[in-house]
Amino acid sequence: MQPILKAHSIFKKFNDLIAVNNLSFEVYKGEIFGFLGPNGAGKTTSIKIMCGLLKPDGGKIEILGNHKGNSIGICPQHIVIWDNLTCLEQLTFMGKMHSMNSADARKRGIELLESFGLIEKKAQLARTLSGGMQRRLNIALALIHSPEILFLDEPQAGLDPQSRVLVRDYIRNIKSKITVVLTTHDMEEAEKLSDRICIIDRGQILKSGTTEEIKKSCGEEDLLELDIQGNIRTELIQYLAQDASNHTIISENSASFKITDSFSILESILHEIKTRNIKVDNLKLRKKSLEDIFINLTGRSLRE
Repeated sequence: MQPILKAHSIFKKFNDLIAVNNLSFEVYKGEIFGFLGPNGAGKTTSIKIMCGLLKPDGGKIEILGNHKGNSIGICPQHIVIWDNLTCLEQLTFMGKMHSMNSADARKRGIELLESFGLIEKKAQLARTLSGGMQRRLNIALALIHSPEILFLDEPQAGLDPQSRVLVRDYIRNIKSKITVVLTTHDMEEAEKLSDRICIIDRGQILKSGTTEEIKKSCGEEDLLELDIQGNIRTELIQYLAQDASNHTIISENSASFKITDSFSILESILHEIKTRNIKVDNLKLRKKSLEDIFINLTGRSLRE
């Protein structure tokens, strides 16, 4: 695959806080590249450096190919609109700022309003829209000039479920024409949207690759989650011996088991549950998620 962006040992410090700590990675043309991490992990600082809004203290960003300034589109984490312009006027004005003529900017603006379900609001002042609609308009503003690289900082923050699906589908549909770099602390969003993911925390890359590559590199166990009525350590785990050696106590009555031989461990657990007449509130067998991997790497939740 052909790289369109390269980061070489990016470093950024704010007073005593190291926000970005020698990050190096490549983004390939036509892919969706996701930065996944909790608030304060360094995602927004990294994306600001990538799109030229912030100068790094060390390292460099390389945008490959013959690109002009208009080849980059940016949708910031916080909504930015003009209070006294309608939705269509916002898009037309932004297009003209990117050297488009009025007619082309208006035509493109109408296309984007239709794509983001805002066409009925074209003559409405943007400040009167709901927060979710303003978020969709902000993404449209970043796309008005058809950039080659689109930077999205928490693009689905504040969106209702229907809008999340609309935005997700639109981003998927444009990826053949536009390379997308996005940040998120939402594991589900990262898995559904990104071709490759970079898990970042405290300014450092913990893991990167496709979702499957990341999961495989951290072991291929399934997770069995179990809640019982009673103390799980004394009621159940002490009787499982070898089978229970690879487990995490979540609370007094909850545990999570990492298992590779699902039927064997499940059979042992069900046997002990039946033999000891333990009352079960919940039993769930599932595949490992990116959230599980992050917690395993850092000991804390993505949302912390």
